[in-house]
Parts: sequence; structure tokens; C-alpha cells
Amino acid sequence: MSAWVLPDHIADVLPSEARHIEELRRGLLDTARSYGYELVMPPLLEHLESLLTGTGEALDLQTFKLVDQISGRSMGLRADTTPQVARIDSHLLNRRGVTRLCYCGPVLHTRPDRPHATREPLQFGAEIYGHAGLEADIEALQLARECLRVANVRETSIDLADVRIVRNLLVGVELTSQQVNRIHAALNAKDAQELSSLTRDFPRVAREGLLALLQLYGDVGVLDEAAKALKSIPGTSEVLSSLNWIASRLGGATVTFDLADLRGYAYYSGARFAIYASGASDALVRGGRYDEVGAVFGRNRPAAGFSLDVKQIVSAVPPRALKAAIRAPWDEAGEVVAAIADLRRAGHTVVCVLPGHESEVDEFCCDRELVQVAGQWVVQAV
Repeated sequence: MSAWVLPDHIADVLPSEARHIEELRRGLLDTARSYGYELVMPPLLEHLESLLTGTGEALDLQTFKLVDQISGRSMGLRADTTPQVARIDSHLLNRRGVTRLCYCGPVLHTRPDRPHATREPLQFGAEIYGHAGLEADIEALQLARECLRVANVRETSIDLADVRIVRNLLVGVELTSQQVNRIHAALNAKDAQELSSLTRDFPRVAREGLLALLQLYGDVGVLDEAAKALKSIPGTSEVLSSLNWIASRLGGATVTFDLADLRGYAYYSGARFAIYASGASDALVRGGRYDEVGAVFGRNRPAAGFSLDVKQIVSAVPPRALKAAIRAPWDEAGEVVAAIADLRRAGHTVVCVLPGHESEVDEFCCDRELVQVAGQWVVQAV
């Protein structure tokens, strides 16, 4: 095998895309800061028991594992940053009131989580801890939508669901974690035959309710259909009311519902959302309510938030234009050096043309040049 061949679903990022990713990363962090979110930087590597505590089998299978050469303990490369941020909120900050945290850094996956995806996403996310009300859910959604606007993503739609509906249907049904996973998979795939087989020995109400979920997707009218189909399931009315309340406050957005959608990590505990864009094959943003995510760290705080892959966002929007720059001659004369330094301090990109390389084209669009006019160095349009 050639020494320069990278592993499957791992790739170098070349200049134009790298600049786009970095500019977007900065824009997303600035957007989160404008909402009052504080930046944290969890480590890429942690002890395995800390990294995977309470996260479920799906995240375990996505995590690269290795042995620490210093301690001999098992360690993991994070596949998701949210549990780490919950640990920071619970153990390091330990604040009593509302805490808003954001992050942006690489995660690693043992397998791509969707067709053609990278196994090294650049995960951006924002989490709000300490408020149990739906206002936190709305804030997370508003910030997610603003982040997509900053990224120049247009024609988005929001899909809402709530994991409590399925949990309520399964109350009193004794199941192994493997059986639960198979039921979730059948619901996600809208596989009526498989779901019917898995639930054949269930109580009638639970079985009929789960099968009804396969048809409960569409516009806001789905909530009325669900209220009728699931009227005998305790707690369902409150869940549907919450979803309706959230949807009613997303002014200008196209909102749909899929009450069988359970995709994502096992730590979700309430309303969930996914944001799609025209032309994108999968959701660009996933988030929701995960009140139980900090319980394994000894502090069960209300929590809501979202995450996205910056690389996926960049692939879903048009490339950015080349960076405007000023072309300048390579010269060691003091007045030229001073003029170039002044331009760079003012925020301009100045590319010095090395001798013999005047015609090269690169990542920068040199639409101006530094020239000497009447003994003064000035910038002129090319």
C-alpha cells in the first residue's frame, strides 16, 4: 500500500475548503457567544469509563479504543462531545444557575454515520444547562437556525419528535437493551413487518400504539392524529402539547413531525429536532432535550442543545470566493517593508511575489497591487 493513501473515510482538507471550514468555525463560535454561550475545550482523549458512562451502546461502537502507555488504563477517542460538556458542567463548573456552553473540535468515529460521511467530523455544539422549561428548547432551536443562516444554508425545514412517546408506550414491558434497540431500529426504518414481529407478545395498547407511530409523520395535523391514536397512553397529551408549543414559536420555519424518529444518541430524554436543507441527504443539525446526560456524573441537571458537523455544512453550501488580496513586490527596502506591514496590520492580506514566480495562481485573488507612484508606495486596482 502506498504511504500516502489515507484510511477509508479520512481525508486531507485542501486550502479553499480548509479556509471555508475555519471561517465558518469562527462565525459559529461568534454566533454562540452573541447568545451568551461560553467556549469550552474538552480533551480529545479520555479514560474510557468516563467517556462512555451513560451514553449507550451506539456511542460505544463508534468509539476508537486504546491503552494508555502511562497508566495502562483503557482510553477512548471521543465520538461525541456532549457527554464531556456535561461532565464539565457537573464537576468543574458546578454552577447553581443557568450555564450556557459551546465547543468546536474534532471527533472520531469507527464507522461513518451516514453514506459518504467523514469519520473525522468537526463537531460544533451548544448546550444550555439548568433550565427545565421549554424556553431552553426554543433557545437551542433559535441558535441552531441562526448558525445555519451564518453558514449561508437556505431553505431549511425542522422536524420534531419526542422520545417520551415511545418510552411511555414501553412502560411495563420487560425488554433487554438489545430488544429496545431493535424496536428503535424498526421504528426509524418504518419497518411495519419487523415491528409487528418484535411486538407480537406485547400488551395490546403498547403494540397498537407502536405500530400507529409508523404512520404519524407529516405536518402539524399529525399531533391531532396522535392524540386520538395514543389517547390511552399516560403522559402523551402533555408531550404532544409541548411539541405544538415549540412548533408555534418557530416563526417562518417549515415544521414537520415524525413521532417514530428516534435517531441520535441514547441520552435524549424529551423533545428532539433535526434541521434539513434542500439538497442535503441527511439532517445538518440534530439536537433536543437531554436532562439525564449529567446524572452519571452525579448531577442531574436539565439540559438542551444541539450539534452539527462543520465539514458537512461546508459540503452542503456553495464554495466561498477566493480571498481578496494585495500583490506586492519582494523587496528589502525599508519603505516597502513598512508599507506591507501597515497593510497587514490594517487587516489586509498581502502576498509578496517571489522572484521568478509572478504568474502563479493560488488560494488568493490578488485584485490589487502595491506599486510605487511618484516615490510613494500605494495600492492600486489590478
